[in-house]
Amino acid sequence: MTARDDLGLHLTGADAKSREAYARALRQFQCYIGDPVASINGAIAESPGFTMAHVFKAYMHLLGTEPAGFAVARECLASASALKADAREAAHIAAADALANSRWHEASRRLEDIAIAEPLDILALQAGHGIDFFTGHARMLRDRIARALPAWDTSMPGYHALLGMHAFGLEEMGDYAQAERQGRAGVALEPRDGWAWHAVAHALEMQGRFQDGIAWLESGREIWPRESFFAVHNWWHLAVYHLEAGDLHAALSLFDGPINGARSTVILEMIDASAMLWRLHLRGVELGTRWNALADNWSTVADAGNYAFNDAHAMMAFVGAGRRDDQARVLAAQDRAMARDDDNAAFTREVGRPVTLAIQAFGRGHWAEAFDRLRGVRSIAARFGGSHAQRDLIDLTMLEAAIRAGEANFADALAAERLAAKPASPPARLFAERIAAMPRPR
Repeated sequence: MTARDDLGLHLTGADAKSREAYARALRQFQCYIGDPVASINGAIAESPGFTMAHVFKAYMHLLGTEPAGFAVARECLASASALKADAREAAHIAAADALANSRWHEASRRLEDIAIAEPLDILALQAGHGIDFFTGHARMLRDRIARALPAWDTSMPGYHALLGMHAFGLEEMGDYAQAERQGRAGVALEPRDGWAWHAVAHALEMQGRFQDGIAWLESGREIWPRESFFAVHNWWHLAVYHLEAGDLHAALSLFDGPINGARSTVILEMIDASAMLWRLHLRGVELGTRWNALADNWSTVADAGNYAFNDAHAMMAFVGAGRRDDQARVLAAQDRAMARDDDNAAFTREVGRPVTLAIQAFGRGHWAEAFDRLRGVRSIAARFGGSHAQRDLIDLTMLEAAIRAGEANFADALAAERLAAKPASPPARLFAERIAAMPRPR
């Protein structure tokens, strides 16, 4: 039994009803709304032999970097491997299997091959785009999608998602004007597309257009957060804008509300919570018991060591809460990660470990050590994933450490960089003013 999806691709083992559930899951994934896992479970219940439904479920449990997701994904892939599959579907199984074994770059290449052969395979494009984000591969964030765009047009379901993904890739490659145009076009086609909203937010952030960014996200606050499993990250962007505008109260209110009010245990949402609290901590905001509540949640996955970017954000929470035992657990998990033969071993060894140790050193008041460790990885930090906006925390921490360590000349150079990139930024000007008042060696 073989059906076809809305763009003509074979779906081995699907019937009309399960095909409909699969299409619903795809749309939810493209917009970051609803519950795509529930929808795909419905497809599997209707058609247990639906190969791509099992593969889709595996991707859903891998692309969140949740430690518990790996076992679920492997079960899904065992089911898929026992079913009939055409060449495209077999390639998806191989790609998801590579990802389930932390071979991120292999998974990326396999998905690249699928999309080159079948540019209308939007699952291959979106899963690959996610991997490009987690591996910090800015050029592929853009070009994976650019290659497929000529095969698409506005009449095709999911075209908005291509525009949103292309927009984000353009932004990560520094083409902010085109990124904004593509992202806004994606939102115009599908107002529920949280990734397209997010791509425009990034383009505005990187230009220091914080007031425009506030206006952009506020203009859709009744749209993009609704039933969205990506809303916390867009709320985080709004809080970052308020920090740039110098409104610390607004940023803290957003943290206490939509960013962390629910005390989420979802890894990607805990990353946003850690990143926001650390930024507020660097600005000298009194945070009370907020670190403790967040550290409680991170403590359940402190031993995971499955993705280096997560480790650094767990360390922020444990440093903020003063939890030395949990800090040691993160470092022990990294030791185990670096002993393995997979891509996360390299992510950890090259960037994750130095950043995690720098965060710990900063928390202990070892400013020079924190500065030196971050200086050593700043230029290669993309290797452990995240976006430019997220990795800006490395620069912010390094600059603050330089000031506290008395590295006036280097701090002055870093502040000049920041002012050149964001001349209207109040925090950038504040850094420059603080550094101007520092004593200089004669």
